Amino acid sequence: MSLMSKLLMSTVALTSILSAQEQPDNEALVKYVKQSVVKNPDVVVKGVTVIESKTDARLPGWTILMTTMDVEFQKKEIHAPEMMFVKDGLITGHLSDVKTGNDYRELIKPTVPQSYYDDAHLLFGNKDAAHKILIFSDPMCPFCQDLVPAIFKAAKDNPTKIAIYYYHLPLLRIHPVSDVLTRVMHIAQHEGKTDIVEKIYALDIEAKETNLTKILDAVKTQTGYVLTPEQINAQTVKDALKADQSAAEKLLVTGTPTVYIDGEWDRERNGYEKLTE
Repeated sequence: MSLMSKLLMSTVALTSILSAQEQPDNEALVKYVKQSVVKNPDVVVKGVTVIESKTDARLPGWTILMTTMDVEFQKKEIHAPEMMFVKDGLITGHLSDVKTGNDYRELIKPTVPQSYYDDAHLLFGNKDAAHKILIFSDPMCPFCQDLVPAIFKAAKDNPTKIAIYYYHLPLLRIHPVSDVLTRVMHIAQHEGKTDIVEKIYALDIEAKETNLTKILDAVKTQTGYVLTPEQINAQTVKDALKADQSAAEKLLVTGTPTVYIDGEWDRERNGYEKLTE
């Protein structure tokens, strides 16, 4: 269980009643979080920041709030993402479709902020391309290995139509080796060696490997790219990966590959195919 799971727990069926208004104010949101979301008495709720307010055609009358809960635990400040559904003085963290059983919390994601489309994350295609695809990925994820290289190719073949913005989200509990591999990829991209980023997706290495020397040797042997432990362990590289993790948390991204097209979540992850027609 993650640290955040230990600190916080979203209600499954509880709906709180608010005073009737178009959108609850900060005081009301903080009260809701204290009563219905935070279950650890040692966690102090300091505030709630609304990052985005949106609607969905499938939920007429409901407003979806993408928020950040500002809390303190053991003298550490934590900013935790939380989704809330608001309508007619009611607020809840979950809305489920009776017929399908689907929880809309799992079907809706925040819109990608414009700031995410920066030069540091542009991997393939032109930054003024007609469409922007943003990807959160782990090179050792089998689903990523099946899909992401195809999206890369689409952008390389159609640079005026598709621009790829790439964010690292290593799933370290499943693929410990990705800790080093994503740092390799970050350095390679920073050096303009985007071909190395692609090659890492085909690297033959054990997902549980953690020996730095063995990992760098495998990268050297299979891709021809040579890096030193000092380069891998540079604080700037670690900070960049930490920033990518933070970006994923703000968008409520927990799995890979997660794909966005022109700011909106592509749940089926095949929308890129239509962009080149």
